[in-house]
Amino acid sequence: MINWDQVKQLEDDIGAEDFGDVVVMFIEEVDEAVDNLRAKAELTAQELASAMHFLKGSAANLGFNEFSEMCSRGEKSAESGVRNDVDIPQVIALYDASKLAFLTDVSVHTSYIP
Repeated sequence: MINWDQVKQLEDDIGAEDFGDVVVMFIEEVDEAVDNLRAKAELTAQELASAMHFLKGSAANLGFNEFSEMCSRGEKSAESGVRNDVDIPQVIALYDASKLAFLTDVSVHTSYIP
């Protein structure tokens, strides 16, 4: 679910202090984007593609591989105009599970303590 090698590499690249800031910013921004998905019953295909693109990139940067892949598939479907192929509740559930797994184990794999 989480690519811990990628997470550790990010921490090594930016430093432990900045890594904590990145984690906090990531969680805040992605929580907001996911909350927008929860709140909006109907999104246009373009709005959904944009949301999936943002989530895909953010997730990839912090090692949320499965979530990023799901968002990539959702982005492609929405760009093709097949909005209904994107299972928003499943996207949200996978983010919630990924976030929990990340926050539960991040201190095992990095110097960050949530």
